[in-house]
Amino acid sequence: MANIFITGMAVVDFVFSVDEMPQLAEKYRADNAGVVGGGCAANAAVAIARLGGQATLATRLGSDQLGELIVADLERENVETQFVRRIEGGRSAFSSVYVDKFGERQIVNFRGANLGNDSDWLKHAPKADAFLTDSRWVEGAVKSMELAIQQDVPGIVDAEDPIDPEILKLASHVAFSRKGLAGLANEEDIVKALLEVDSQFSTWVCVTDGANGVYSVNAGQVEHFPAYVVPVKDTLAAGDIWHGAFALSLAEGATESDAIKFASAAAALKCTKLGGREGCPNRPVTEKFLKENT
Repeated sequence: MANIFITGMAVVDFVFSVDEMPQLAEKYRADNAGVVGGGCAANAAVAIARLGGQATLATRLGSDQLGELIVADLERENVETQFVRRIEGGRSAFSSVYVDKFGERQIVNFRGANLGNDSDWLKHAPKADAFLTDSRWVEGAVKSMELAIQQDVPGIVDAEDPIDPEILKLASHVAFSRKGLAGLANEEDIVKALLEVDSQFSTWVCVTDGANGVYSVNAGQVEHFPAYVVPVKDTLAAGDIWHGAFALSLAEGATESDAIKFASAAAALKCTKLGGREGCPNRPVTEKFLKENT
């Protein structure tokens, strides 16, 4: 079983299903609603655990009820939480999420308060087969990538906008969101932006672009991996699940191309179910889907 150490955000998502995204300053009624665990790193950790890996999450939470809810949910998902730091006087992060009838989502996120930036406690991280970090907590991301270098294992960054270049200098693999790539390269054309970033950093790079699939750079050339076509009900957490599955696959020894296909299958299956990361598939379902769609 591959062991992945994940660093970054863990939140509570308050999810509301609506016909159309709210546009005006007035009251709206939801068709359905739920309270689910969320956050880039936490979602990725849950995906890793469901897909057969050992996930250890390092994150900062407040000493509040939301923090208790987040930890309890992670433990139910078999995520190791010994590196979850509860900070006295801190406020845990949470989000209000609207999901429309097409499965698209709109998020308003409060990223927590009084949580500090210290990352020194991560130096006690165990031996891992890969390290995965989001880009929200810069100090934690840098420490995580340094640990990957020290242990000579893949160091993968889920690169959202804005992204600190210091993180990218340490990573072995960087998977951008479309917005994260455009923000760093100051270029909207996805191929030009990807080649520009590839020329600046000595790391493997790709970008996930939702229904448009994944673009990666191989020997100076951009390769395109089309997204799997599925009936979409909810895209919330799909990108996070992609990153978790990608990191797990690399940790298991897969090539980047095979890891992209595996991650894309897991993310596609998630999109067919409501409820954020609750829709993340397990390993047998994902592998069956891959065989049927190769």
